[in-house]
Amino acid sequence: MTFPFHLLAPPDPAALPLPHPARPADGVRLLRGAVYAVPDGSRPLTVDLWLPEDATDPVPVIVFVHGGAWRTGLRDDLGPRFRSWRPGPFARLARAGFAVACPDYRLSGEAAHPAQRDDLAAVLDWLRTRADDLGVDAGRTVLWGESAGGHLAALTALTQPAGTIAGCVTWYAPADLPALAEDRPEGTYDPHDADSFEALLLGGAPADRPEAARDASPVTHVGPQAPPFLILHGTDDVLVPARQSVRLAEALRDAGHHPELRLISGGNHLWVGLSDESAEDCHTRTADFARRCTGGGAGRTR
Repeated sequence: MTFPFHLLAPPDPAALPLPHPARPADGVRLLRGAVYAVPDGSRPLTVDLWLPEDATDPVPVIVFVHGGAWRTGLRDDLGPRFRSWRPGPFARLARAGFAVACPDYRLSGEAAHPAQRDDLAAVLDWLRTRADDLGVDAGRTVLWGESAGGHLAALTALTQPAGTIAGCVTWYAPADLPALAEDRPEGTYDPHDADSFEALLLGGAPADRPEAARDASPVTHVGPQAPPFLILHGTDDVLVPARQSVRLAEALRDAGHHPELRLISGGNHLWVGLSDESAEDCHTRTADFARRCTGGGAGRTR
């Protein structure tokens, strides 16, 4: 008797039941840990969905991509400046009329570039497939990420088919990996170091994998079909130089776009050094930009 090996295949994430909703704040439904993809040889990838509770029409989507040097991080963590917020930053956006999707992706210890970009493309496909179930308008999607997540958000936004992404927000994100050696202070970055975070992402030292470093750089993929961008970066960032965001803005302008670049005086990585009011303003600017790009969202993000 032969065994029906097709039964060992994982279930189709598009057909799996959605998680039971929680209510972490007034007016908010949270579907935590929905499976959106099962890459071969990898763990299942999951996404949290923060949804307005009483929406009567499909709502626009913000896909938040967490940071952590491509090596670590939690899908629902916006960073230390926002962990004490009650309600939290994603609940605030849901109360303002957005759906917020916070996906896992394969980290550099699990797979090298372009796996992370592929995972984000997969969550976008899943959102389109499950749009009716979720009550979202996946045609009005903004990508947003901080640090390494901002890099992945930009890379994904610039490599999706034209018209797929309504806008992209990056916070203190790398944008041009081959230029890091020039942009970082002398002696703080070695492109030949096979143990750097960038090398672990690329599967080898950037100097030894120049084509991979270029392909993993958002600036490489800027073209005439790029979506609108909001680019926020602190002037005092000691981990990712603000020059990286300037390079992305310059590439977008050279392609005929009008990105909004904000260099925030005194801001270090993770918005260290900013007042609470200035950090909150970064969140507010992000929500306002998403509202302009999607024609959606309403009310205050408080």
